[in-house]
Amino acid sequence: MPSPPSVTRPDRPPAQVQVRILFSAPLNLGPGKIRLLEAIRDAGSISGAARVLHISYRRAWLMADALNKAFPSPLIDTAAGGVKGGGARLAPLGEEVLSRYRRLEAEARAAAATQAEALLALARQG
Repeated sequence: MPSPPSVTRPDRPPAQVQVRILFSAPLNLGPGKIRLLEAIRDAGSISGAARVLHISYRRAWLMADALNKAFPSPLIDTAAGGVKGGGARLAPLGEEVLSRYRRLEAEARAAAATQAEALLALARQG
């Protein structure tokens, strides 16, 4: 009988946890929107963030707009382009949302580690 296929790949850890928070519409937070916030913070613009994330400007702008509309004040402050150039930066609320999500993600990863190892052990039994 052939051996079962490997359940792990050498290029990644045995288990990964992704956090996606599904609130009531229209607010949903997951890895994509959080990566967008980080990319805007780092690139200083929505177009720069879109390039970094390999997504269209339109998609990035729609995601940013959805985030801004879902909260009582904007997460992303934008300035129109022109001679002096435009740009975008995270507002204080955006920084807080990003920080709290990353903290929640780390806590979820730690909480899931024990059960993930137990599941992996079950998968390796043969």
